[in-house]
Amino acid sequence: MKHRWIVCALALAAACAFAFSVQLGGWWSIGDVEIGPFGSRHCFGEGDCKLAGLAWVGGGDRWMRLGMATWAGGLVSMLMLVIMAAALAAKRIPKLVAKSVLVACATASLAGTVFVATFPGVEGAHLSRGAWLFVAAIVVAIASAVTVLRAKRPTS
Repeated sequence: MKHRWIVCALALAAACAFAFSVQLGGWWSIGDVEIGPFGSRHCFGEGDCKLAGLAWVGGGDRWMRLGMATWAGGLVSMLMLVIMAAALAAKRIPKLVAKSVLVACATASLAGTVFVATFPGVEGAHLSRGAWLFVAAIVVAIASAVTVLRAKRPTS
């Protein structure tokens, strides 16, 4: 594979974007409050942040479960991308792992899309960096996985 280091870097970049989007990035912002798939956070000052769940948003149990599914899907996708990058670094062509990346991305994107679509709507909330990182991670992950799948096996 000619450009394996570029594909490896793309896979690691997508893995980082998945991790940041579900762990650190708020998907919606309302002033100082951030709402993400794992919970919400409100910072009162420098280093004084309080974590809360999603129940106060009013989305119901199904919406909170979709948030957990989005969170888990992002982390599973991140893990599969790291495994794919490691195999590429070891001069292998991990076609089975690339297929697993595509399945993980499809699952995560489905959960994330329904999570965003069924957001109960809090006054003043707007999409924030976490959701955009998630979309970017899906695009880059699919591009790197498809590149691996299209690679030819070396002939000996």
